Amino acid sequence: MPRRISDTLVLQIKQYIGAERLPEGTRLTERALSARFQVSRSPVREALQRLAGEGILEEQADGGHAVAHAGALLAGEPEHSFAPPDPVEQAYFAIAEDRLAGNLPERVTENEFARRYDITRAQLAAVLRRMAQEGWIERLPGHGWRFRPVLTSADTYDQGYRFRILIEAAGILEPTFRINEPALARCRQQQRELLERIRDVTAADIFDANTLLHETIAECSGNVFIVDSLKRLNSLRRLMEYRKSFDREAAARRCREHLDLIDLLLAGQRDAAADFIRLHLRDAAREKSARQAA
Repeated sequence: MPRRISDTLVLQIKQYIGAERLPEGTRLTERALSARFQVSRSPVREALQRLAGEGILEEQADGGHAVAHAGALLAGEPEHSFAPPDPVEQAYFAIAEDRLAGNLPERVTENEFARRYDITRAQLAAVLRRMAQEGWIERLPGHGWRFRPVLTSADTYDQGYRFRILIEAAGILEPTFRINEPALARCRQQQRELLERIRDVTAADIFDANTLLHETIAECSGNVFIVDSLKRLNSLRRLMEYRKSFDREAAARRCREHLDLIDLLLAGQRDAAADFIRLHLRDAAREKSARQAA
C-alpha cells in the first residue's frame, strides 16, 4: 500500500543519524534535511516530530530538534535494519506536497519532472500512471502533463465535507435506494481488517477503504448524480487527506462507526442510517479541521 513521504523520511533520517554516527546533541534543521532529501519542509517537520515522539530526537527550547541519547545509539545498529526508501513512493508524495504548496505550475513536462525529482524515466512513468489513475493529473494532447484541480485550502476542504453531509444522507433516503449486500459485506470485512492492524496501516490505506465504503453506499442510492458528485469530490480531496497528520485513534473510531453504519443499512434502518452518516461526517470534519489548525 502507498507510504506517505513522512514515513519514508522517518526511516531516512534514522539511517542518516546512524550512518554519520551523529553524537547526542547534534542539531537537525528542517532546512538542511529538506535540501538533503530534496523534499519540502512540511513532511520533514512531521518526520522530526514523530522521531521526537519515538525518543530518537529531542525538542529544543527554540523549537528545533537535536539527536537524543536513543538516536546516538543508532550508530551501533546494522545498516540494513531500516527498509530502503522507495523512489517511486518518495517522488509521488514529493510531487503531491509541492503541488499543494504551490511550488509546481499547472503544466509540467516529463523532462522537468525528471530533473526536479531525480528519478529515472521508468520510475517517472510509474508515478505519472498512478497520479493519472487517481485523477489529479492528465496527459496533454501534445506535450507534457496538466494538474487537475484539487482541494488546497481549509475553506474548500470544509465546504467539501458540508456537501458530503447533504448528498450522502439524501442518497440513503432516495426512493431508488437498494442495498448491495455482497458489496457492503466486503466493505465490512475490510473495515474489520483495518481495525485489527490499525498500528500498521497508512493514511492512504484508510482513505482508500473509507472512500470505497462511502461510494458503495452512494451507489446503492440509484442516483447517478449523487454517485458522480461524490466520486469527483473524493478525487479532489485525496491529496489533502494524505497531507494531514494521521491520527490512528481517530481512524480506529471511524472504522468502528463504519461498522455500525453498515449494520444499520443491512438491518433496513435507513432513517437511522441517514442520521448516523450526518453525525459521522460532521464529527470527522471537525476533527480534521482541528488537526489542520493545530
